[in-house]
Amino acid sequence: MNIVLWVVAGLLAAAFLGAGLMKLTQPKEKLAASGMAWTEDFSAGAIKGIGAVEVLGAIGLILPAVLDVLPVLVPLAATGLALTMVGAIVVHARRGEWQAIAPGAVLFVLSAFVAWGRFGPHAF
Repeated sequence: MNIVLWVVAGLLAAAFLGAGLMKLTQPKEKLAASGMAWTEDFSAGAIKGIGAVEVLGAIGLILPAVLDVLPVLVPLAATGLALTMVGAIVVHARRGEWQAIAPGAVLFVLSAFVAWGRFGPHAF
């Protein structure tokens, strides 16, 4: 189970790092043009903030455990990312973007799984 949790955490970290860096480095208009219509409802600063949360969450999934410095941050990061995905699901549902809910739901389930495993029976 420890290996499964590491693999899932690594996949989540890669996904959130990529998504977060994209939000941090690209202007709002380019994100909207690339299919992220939800960005129309948020300011450029809020989008950058979401990107920063995703990048920090990705780092928090891996770095504390690898360095063995405050490994309790891993399940906390996973919980934070799960809550971020709840917010994303709500935004997409309000906008009627039903197809965009599925990726958020998958990321939510995987984040919740890592949080459960690292808070519970397979903590560091």
